[in-house]
Amino acid sequence: MKHLNKIFVAVLMAMGLNAQAQDSNNPWAITFGANAVDTRAGAGDDFSATFNQPFKVKESWNILPSVSYVTVSRSVGDGFTFGVTGSVNKITKLTILNPAGTGYQVVNPGDLEYYGADGIIRYSFMNLIKSKVVDPSLHIGGGYTWLGDYSTGTANGGLGVTFWFTETIGLALQSTYKHSFADITPSHMQHFAGLSFKFGGKDTDGDGVYDKDDACPDVAGPKELNGCPDTDGDTILDKDDACPDVAGLAAFNGCPDTDGDGVQDSQDACPDVAGVKALNGCPDADGDGIADKDDKCPSVKGPKENGGCPWPDTDGDGVLDKDDKCPTVKGTVANNGCPEMSQEQVTKLNAYAKTILFNSGKSTFKQETFAVLQSITAILKEFPSSKFSIEGHTDSDGKDAMNQKLSEDRAGAVKNYLIENGIASDRLTSSGFGESKPIDSNKTAKGKANNRRVEVLLVK
Repeated sequence: MKHLNKIFVAVLMAMGLNAQAQDSNNPWAITFGANAVDTRAGAGDDFSATFNQPFKVKESWNILPSVSYVTVSRSVGDGFTFGVTGSVNKITKLTILNPAGTGYQVVNPGDLEYYGADGIIRYSFMNLIKSKVVDPSLHIGGGYTWLGDYSTGTANGGLGVTFWFTETIGLALQSTYKHSFADITPSHMQHFAGLSFKFGGKDTDGDGVYDKDDACPDVAGPKELNGCPDTDGDTILDKDDACPDVAGLAAFNGCPDTDGDGVQDSQDACPDVAGVKALNGCPDADGDGIADKDDKCPSVKGPKENGGCPWPDTDGDGVLDKDDKCPTVKGTVANNGCPEMSQEQVTKLNAYAKTILFNSGKSTFKQETFAVLQSITAILKEFPSSKFSIEGHTDSDGKDAMNQKLSEDRAGAVKNYLIENGIASDRLTSSGFGESKPIDSNKTAKGKANNRRVEVLLVK
């Protein structure tokens, strides 16, 4: 078949086309198979003769039992594709008008070689009918037909349908009417049946999602995630997942919150136990604002300064130990937790003080006075926050200066005794008044004895 190269010219023309995708994924399609030529359409002026008995295959169809056509096509968008078809056949059944003009007859013209090179614009109805299998179409175009030693241009149009077995492989059926522009070459019908293969879609990572639709074209991922991987299966793409190997929540960019307390594990100081955000995800059972793990008393509210435990009140006087100047002795709030001396106790203290006896003219104690001093010491220890003023007095015998000094020394001696026996020095002051503050007459021995005295006064 000396004109077979015309088919390959047609194929090369198609490969040079520059258009969009064959469909939304593959840019090219190639179809090849068998074709049949029926010349009844050119047997007269009546176009309907073509379809009077369209399936008289044995009587009028010329079929070459081999691969006899190839079509290469590419889309121009919106359901349209443009392609080129090259076909070859052998005409052994030619329909002609009877010499008597009374009908038509089929004759053998002597194995005429048939070649066709056609351009086709095809419109697919597949999207309109919303099918993924049945692909009906309408096409128009034009081309050139060689029949034996004659050739002519043709205007073409027809219908077709493709049944897609897979996304890229289908069975294509097509019928085309070719109207000839030269009487020597008849108009005719050409029928095609072949396999169609779509190709050219690029899937770099081999995940079944074409690169043009693949948000992660270099890394395999599922179709439902636009081709991006989700290693941990939490529906958050690895590229957006801060914890791609551990299933997590969208709220934390794919990181987990194991205990469900609203604090992601990486920031949760207690990731396995639900807690509060303010404490970095750790629980606070008593609600004192101190995490249980840091709370020395997790079931009882207490201040942070005391490790989460309530301040104690050892003596139960209503004054917390931290504020209680006498934490082990029950006192009053007004006196900072320390006991306050009653007037009765002040009177008792001074009754003791008046019995302090000194050696005549000296500031040393008589032996029997030490018991009194011990009693005074015991009373002062009962009131550890109270302060006292120790005052010394003399009678009027002797010079004023000597009496003044003697009163000061005697008050000082009492003060020193008390300090030596455990009374804090800052609680005591001492002073002497000589003979200036008598409480009795200095004209009698009894009066003078009363004026020679030491008084221990409560400082308020």
